[in-house]
Amino acid sequence: MYTWFISMTAINIASMAHAQSDFVEAKRPVLGVLGSSAQFAEILEQARTVAPLESTVLILGETGTGKEVIARAIHEMSQRGGPFVRVNCASIPATLLESELMGHERGAFTGAVSQRIGRFERAKDGTIFLDEIGELTLDLQPKLLRLLQEREFERLGGDRTLRTNARVVAATNCNLRAMVRERKFREDLYYRLNVFPISIPPLRRRPGDALQLALHFVRTLSQRMGKPAPALTPAVEQKILGHHWPGNVRELHNMIERALIITRGHELELPDFDSITPLTADDPRPDPPGSGDHTSSAIGHCESDGLAAVNRAHILRVLRDTNWVVSGPNGAAARLQMKRSTLNFRMRKLGIARPRHAVPGSPSAGVDS
Repeated sequence: MYTWFISMTAINIASMAHAQSDFVEAKRPVLGVLGSSAQFAEILEQARTVAPLESTVLILGETGTGKEVIARAIHEMSQRGGPFVRVNCASIPATLLESELMGHERGAFTGAVSQRIGRFERAKDGTIFLDEIGELTLDLQPKLLRLLQEREFERLGGDRTLRTNARVVAATNCNLRAMVRERKFREDLYYRLNVFPISIPPLRRRPGDALQLALHFVRTLSQRMGKPAPALTPAVEQKILGHHWPGNVRELHNMIERALIITRGHELELPDFDSITPLTADDPRPDPPGSGDHTSSAIGHCESDGLAAVNRAHILRVLRDTNWVVSGPNGAAARLQMKRSTLNFRMRKLGIARPRHAVPGSPSAGVDS
């Protein structure tokens, strides 16, 4: 086992644990400690190898495994002069995504009252991170393919050809191979993106990292809360090592935060796992046979049914705890550490609707209509 530290600017360990804004140009000076396992050492070595090059990188892994952290690491190690620009392809309506990526001219469509610079232009000399690339619509995929091949594009409604030298890093929790077979993702775009794949194993397959990350979260969150960092007893360490973490680093971060809230003494009081992430028929916890390689899994979805069930159950618990209040400082979106619009999107995607008998705590409760 080797301990790996990344001493770079703009790598934020917390970014693995909570959702960020849909579009981010981040330059945050943070020291991140990511893992101590042999698996993570190999991932970091891959990132170091490809960072100085221009090659497109495709980062694969389940939700919450830290794909954005690796993307930021690649950007920082590349020493590119431009910004790191993040685009969440899943949280933007398909009708707006082309404009956000490539920009638009004034009058290009109703509501386009001024020229807009797209994300590829803004990422000039830097890195553009296309998160959740598997959610890209089929009509937009050939336009992205042309951009990757020719490094050229036009703003929506414009006729001037623009060039970009932004480094492209994409990420997905989808099985893109299965989506290609089902004609949900273009084969030529898949091969253009899959130049240098980096697959991040789930936290359950690197338990040593779970303990190291738990210690890191205890220190950083305690400091944020203005309280002394409690110690991890051997019993608590064993619970952390023995849990399968279906929500990966994000779940671990939230669990530690909840533990710090209820801890009153000098030793961390860990909540009961089953009260937060209950076992269901769709959540068997251990990896299914043949799932060791995320890219070769038999599923053709962006999340396995089990993981989607876990995410749905977790969101439902938070909504019930907040009396179905979505927005506000005490609402579900704040507790889940995501934007209100992102939570509404996920609720729709997971089929979550406020029960008619529920009385929301504020007019903004429930999914926006």
